[in-house]
Amino acid sequence: MVFARLALAFSVAQGVLACGGHDHSHAQRAYPPTKLRPPTRPLDWGDFNVLHTTDTHGWLLGHQKESWPEPNYSGDLGDLASFLVHMKRIAEEKDVDLLVVDSGDIHDGTGITDGFPPGGVDGHDANEFIKQIPYDIMAIGNHELYHYGYTLDMYRNFAPDLNGRYLSSNVNITVFGENNETINVPVGERVAKFRTRKGRRVTSFGVLFDFTGNDDNTTVQTVEDMVKEDWFVDAIQEEPDVFLLVGHMPVNEDNWPLLDGRSMALQSGRYMETLGWMSANLNENDSDNITFSRRYLDPNRVTYQFHTLTSNDTFDSEEGTTITQGLLDLADQYDLDHLYGTAPMDYTVNRVPYPSNSSLLSLYISEAAPLVLGANNTANSTLPALFLTNSNAQRFDLYKGPFTENDRLSLSPYIQSWMYVPEVEYGLAKQVLDIINADDSDNRRRGMDDQERVLFGVGCDAQVDNRYRAWLRDVVARTYAERERELRWDADDELSIGYVTYDSCPGVGDDTEHEPIPSYPVPVAIQSKVTLNGTILDGVTDDTLIDFVVVAFNADQVAETLNSIVGEDRFSVRGAYSPVLSNELLGFYAQMAWN
Repeated sequence: MVFARLALAFSVAQGVLACGGHDHSHAQRAYPPTKLRPPTRPLDWGDFNVLHTTDTHGWLLGHQKESWPEPNYSGDLGDLASFLVHMKRIAEEKDVDLLVVDSGDIHDGTGITDGFPPGGVDGHDANEFIKQIPYDIMAIGNHELYHYGYTLDMYRNFAPDLNGRYLSSNVNITVFGENNETINVPVGERVAKFRTRKGRRVTSFGVLFDFTGNDDNTTVQTVEDMVKEDWFVDAIQEEPDVFLLVGHMPVNEDNWPLLDGRSMALQSGRYMETLGWMSANLNENDSDNITFSRRYLDPNRVTYQFHTLTSNDTFDSEEGTTITQGLLDLADQYDLDHLYGTAPMDYTVNRVPYPSNSSLLSLYISEAAPLVLGANNTANSTLPALFLTNSNAQRFDLYKGPFTENDRLSLSPYIQSWMYVPEVEYGLAKQVLDIINADDSDNRRRGMDDQERVLFGVGCDAQVDNRYRAWLRDVVARTYAERERELRWDADDELSIGYVTYDSCPGVGDDTEHEPIPSYPVPVAIQSKVTLNGTILDGVTDDTLIDFVVVAFNADQVAETLNSIVGEDRFSVRGAYSPVLSNELLGFYAQMAWN
């Protein structure tokens, strides 16, 4: 194999990384009400530069809550479009190359993708705005493959509009051919070859990790097998100036090639919370190592204006304002501002210990589930109840202020019914939680296939979340250890919480200084106290009979665990306890408790 002058890699981030009003006036384009810290220094431009997004997951309207760290990520897709207009202009003035790259997962995450009306397709409307961003290369992610209809929409209505720049090198879809025969074809293209503005030849591939949770009639080939294919061998025969590998897979795992002094890997952030920047100087001796620089940017208007030397009056482009208004109109169409109630404080998934008063997991299982399900009990049971669920059912934090339809969809994506095991002695029931957490329910999947795991909020997404939270904990420990050695900025400085990034490159990679985001371990399963009609029951003894109410994923496991304790098959899952589904619970709770 002939090695090109430069190899670049871009990957998915797994941890580096009643009705309310509709005020969608242009005034929303002002700065967030919370003062944002500007970047620390200008970007380092080279003669070849790349801006990278990944795992946008529907966060196209930005993060609009006032609690930290949300203001850091308050830029919307229209702001990004305006930023790119200015950055392209700067690149031309400097007479250098600038590429814009995305490495997948544009589905599933907020109401702007998931709030589509019945009969719609997740992400179809939102994708129309993504197509307006001048991406040079986009790659497929695993969230484009969970439902065949979504993949088919990408094949028919998204990839063609990117004119050969949407890559699915190892991902195929089965469709009908011209003669009504079934054919297996790439969702996008296997490879893209093009020249940059400065004439550099680029060969690009877009690969997905060895994912097995894809829907029927889609296929994911392992990267190991892909590189043996004739088309791949042919694609790399001609030496380009740059190999651009865009992978929806972590840089330090899976099957990335070994990187050397002429290679650079950049792993940016999820949920439109980080914009990755990389620059390289290629006009050097072909045999020397290449000088690279990288930066991790907070995507907000302060950041964008700082790096483009613009103001709030001169920043917005026609392209950007059109995209912003279109997204706001889509939010109106989906009724994403529908108000359930007003949250009195922040509730976070893992920034505080569980259990605690400001833990979202505590709120969900100890307050919301007993109140809502107790008031909507259709099991015709008068017994007190004990509630249990898997903790990964909550995807995002709940912040103080209006709790809307968009918030509900962003927080609770997984749809599970609530089942129950009737008439269980509390002395037996109270043993189950520790057994489940000791066994790790994520490893006891009751024969589910990968698609079923997706529906229940377990499997690969849960593993990603766990890695992300572990990474945050590592960052906290490392930051304070280095501060003690006085290797980081002043710990007494007033910094907002946000991402603090450590990588293998020299110097500080973060564009804006932050306090690291706290992160605490989260158990696999969480459980309430015994309640009656939503109120904690006093005087519970081991002989007290209760209904053990659990989400469907854990239901058989709870019954089996109870039977293993007593040594006989005494317990079984009766059926539905309530018509309320797991992803509806917080909306009902907000209506009942926060109005």
